[in-house]
Amino acid sequence: MHQTIQSNTVALAPQNAHRNFVARTMSSLEIAELTGKAHKNVLADIRAMLDELELSWADFSAQYKDSTGRSLPCFNLDREMTDTLLTGYSAKMRLAVIKRWRELESQVAPALPDFTNPAAAARAWADQVEQKEAAEQARVLLTVEVQAQAKKIDHLENLFKEGMSPVQFCKGLNGVNVMQVNAFLKSRNWLFTEGGAGTRYRVGAYARDKYMTEHQQEITPHGKEAFISYTPILLRKGAVRLYELYLAGELPMKKNWDGLHTHDKAVRGAA
Repeated sequence: MHQTIQSNTVALAPQNAHRNFVARTMSSLEIAELTGKAHKNVLADIRAMLDELELSWADFSAQYKDSTGRSLPCFNLDREMTDTLLTGYSAKMRLAVIKRWRELESQVAPALPDFTNPAAAARAWADQVEQKEAAEQARVLLTVEVQAQAKKIDHLENLFKEGMSPVQFCKGLNGVNVMQVNAFLKSRNWLFTEGGAGTRYRVGAYARDKYMTEHQQEITPHGKEAFISYTPILLRKGAVRLYELYLAGELPMKKNWDGLHTHDKAVRGAA
């Protein structure tokens, strides 16, 4: 299906050796195709990401024409925004997009130097050597980073199960003090307490339907009036965010924690 993308800004893209324009951004359409996700879901993911980053949708908005000639919305993301979006995606999806970015970046060719000037030619040769060395170092670092991220995401997906509470999820995170998890989430406005004892946790407006939801159950004690019990439940995006906080060292940790994160411990145990 032929689709023409129209950006809301005009910018001159880099050119390759054939003087064809080379993309510096990736459209939500291509991200959807590479990851196998529905375009409408990718759009929703991008809008949620931009809202969380407090960035304007308009700065990344564009349009494309479908096969019937209709103008429909899409987004154009640079490399940084694409990487940020992929944080919550599976390792397989991340790798497909990263490979595509490498293809796009490899198409960019630098301007030719003035070879009639010996000094300029020598400098160009030295620059090329330095660039190749830097590119190889960057490639190695990127490969290591992708492998590390893939391990983290794989472990996250193994840890998270639908219907989990935050405490249940954190029990799978090595070193986390699960007795303090709810209090920590209350301090970040994910939860609030109600009742005289202040021990009944409810999901706050900030995290509701974004990071968490609630399960309701009617309880009828013998000889007493029935009441509704609320159980905070973690959503997948909430699990991703908790895992990020865990890796950043912001979750409450046990005093005797061995310093290893869950994925590090699993890797070491398999070695």
